[in-house]
Amino acid sequence: MQKASKRAFIRKVKRITALFAALAFVFAAMSCAHQNDRSAQATREVFAMDTYMNVACYGKNAEKAADAAVSEIKRIDALLSITSESGSIRNLNEKGSSNVGAETAGIIERALDIHNKTGGAFDITVLPLMELWGFTSGEYRVPEESELKAALDGIGSEKLSVSGDEVSLGGALGIDLGGIAKGYTSDRLIELFKEKGLTSACVSLGGNVQCLGTRSDGGAWRCGIVHPFHKDSGVYLGVIAVIDKAVITSGAYERNFTDENGVRYHHIIDPKTGYPAETGLASVTIVSESGILADALSTACYIMGLDGASAYWRNSAEQFDMILMTNDGRVYITDGIADSFTSDFEVRIINR
Repeated sequence: MQKASKRAFIRKVKRITALFAALAFVFAAMSCAHQNDRSAQATREVFAMDTYMNVACYGKNAEKAADAAVSEIKRIDALLSITSESGSIRNLNEKGSSNVGAETAGIIERALDIHNKTGGAFDITVLPLMELWGFTSGEYRVPEESELKAALDGIGSEKLSVSGDEVSLGGALGIDLGGIAKGYTSDRLIELFKEKGLTSACVSLGGNVQCLGTRSDGGAWRCGIVHPFHKDSGVYLGVIAVIDKAVITSGAYERNFTDENGVRYHHIIDPKTGYPAETGLASVTIVSESGILADALSTACYIMGLDGASAYWRNSAEQFDMILMTNDGRVYITDGIADSFTSDFEVRIINR
C-alpha cells in the first residue's frame, strides 16, 4: 500500500474507532437526557482534533449554545493544532520562539504547572518521541535506541519559558498540546453554556465527557466508562454519576500498533524513557470539575502507575478522583466517588 493511501486508510480507521468510543462513553449520559425536555434540546456532532465530538444542550437558548459550541471547537482546534498554518503551535515549533497570544500562553503555563506538580509525568514536549513512534503520522515503527536517545535530549518542559504572550522552546524540539487540548475545549464550552444561560448540557469530545449541572430532570448525569479490554463491544467498566464534572479516560487501548514480533506498543509515552509507559495499568479515568486538569492527569496518572497515582491523589484529593483498571483486570476507585460509581466488577477502594 502506498504511503498516502496507507495514511488515508489509517485516518479512516481512527475516525471510525473514535466515533464508537465517543458514542459508547457518553451513551449513558445522553440516553438519560434525551428522555427529558425534548422541546428545548439541541444536539450537534462535529469532527475536530482527529475525533468525533458530540454536544447536547438543554434550555431556552439550547440551539444558539449548540451552534456556538461547534464554532468554538473549530476555533480551538485551529489554534492548537500542530499542523494548522493559522495556529500558534505550528509557528512556535518552526521558529523556536514566538508570540503565541494570551490564550495559548495561558494553556502552556497551565501545562507547565501540571508538569511540575506531577514530577514530569505530564509533558507537552514529547512531540519528537510521538513522531519517532509514528503516532502523529500513522506510519508506526519501533525507533532505534540511538534515535530515542537523541530525541530524549530535546525533551523536557523545564526547557520552556513563558513571558507574557512570548513562548520559547529553549532547546526543546517541539510541543504538542494534544494531551490537554480537549480538556481545555470542554472547559471553554461549559463557560460558553453558562454565558448563554444554560444550566444543563453535556459534551463528549472523543470520549472526554464534561457535564454542566444536572440532567434536565434534575438527576445526575450517568457516564459509562469503557472497558479497556472490550472497547468496541459496548461493555462498561462501570458507570459514574456526576454533576458539574469532567470524566476523562486514557488507556493503552486508544491508539496502538503491533510489530512483526507480535509486541504491542501504545501511544502514552513515558517522557523519561521514550518508550510507551508500562506501569501495569490498562486505563485511568479522572473525575474533576476541571476538564483541563482531568485531561492532563489521565495521562500523568497512567504513567505514574497504581502506587504513584494513588500517592499523588492523596496529596490532591480535593481536586480530582479516579478510576483505575490494571492489566490483570482489577478495578480501583478513590473513596471520593465510591458512592457514585457502580460496576459489575469487584471494586477496591483507595482511601486517603
